[in-house]
Amino acid sequence: MARRIVIASGKGGVGKTTVCVALGKALAGMQKKVLLLDFDNLRSIDLMLGAAQDVVFDWGDAATGRCSAKDAVLEAGGVSFMACPPDYDGITKDDVKRLIHELEAAYDFLLFDAPAGIGTGLSLACAAAQKGLVVATPDLVCVRAACRAAQQMDSLGVQNCRLVINRAVYRDIRRKKLLNIDDVIDETGVQLIAIIPEDKQLRHAGTSGKLFAPRNLSYEPLRRLAQRIQGKQVSLWFA
Repeated sequence: MARRIVIASGKGGVGKTTVCVALGKALAGMQKKVLLLDFDNLRSIDLMLGAAQDVVFDWGDAATGRCSAKDAVLEAGGVSFMACPPDYDGITKDDVKRLIHELEAAYDFLLFDAPAGIGTGLSLACAAAQKGLVVATPDLVCVRAACRAAQQMDSLGVQNCRLVINRAVYRDIRRKKLLNIDDVIDETGVQLIAIIPEDKQLRHAGTSGKLFAPRNLSYEPLRRLAQRIQGKQVSLWFA
């Protein structure tokens, strides 16, 4: 059965969806079958995978019986994905749970990309999740928002949340322009699982679908994140 992981942030702009898609591609590169479900109705995953023009149905259609689950699943960039519906009207947590139950036997990992904030989208994304990743950049505003998101995930029954510090710049941390790693952990109250450095190539790759490439500075940290969520004992990577 698939491992079901919700990826959230308290605030937009921290690179949450980029992390979700790149992590999915890293897992796929390890011969894992991965399905990304976009719960953010701003709908970015299909764009990042270069497959926006292919979307006909979304997971909301499948969850409410307007199409089969198979009809809503698309393949792009080595992973499978389901687009987000334009709104959540009429979709319940039970609808989401039934859909995930139907899907999970076919995959090793289901990654749920929750919208920023702590509203309905996060609640639905957490409905069938086992574990969570909270993505934050090392600044006070994003860290406070990540703390709120982690608390909300816990209240929704998501266990074993872990912290991903994204867009970290060691030079700025050393110069105290950004929070240091210990401060981010303390302020969020969430155990650290990965540190991903600021990577211009990764940000630019969002328009081409090439989000996980060996030339990128973030490649090794993302690869290790993929190993760590599988329970492998590998060290953090931060350069």
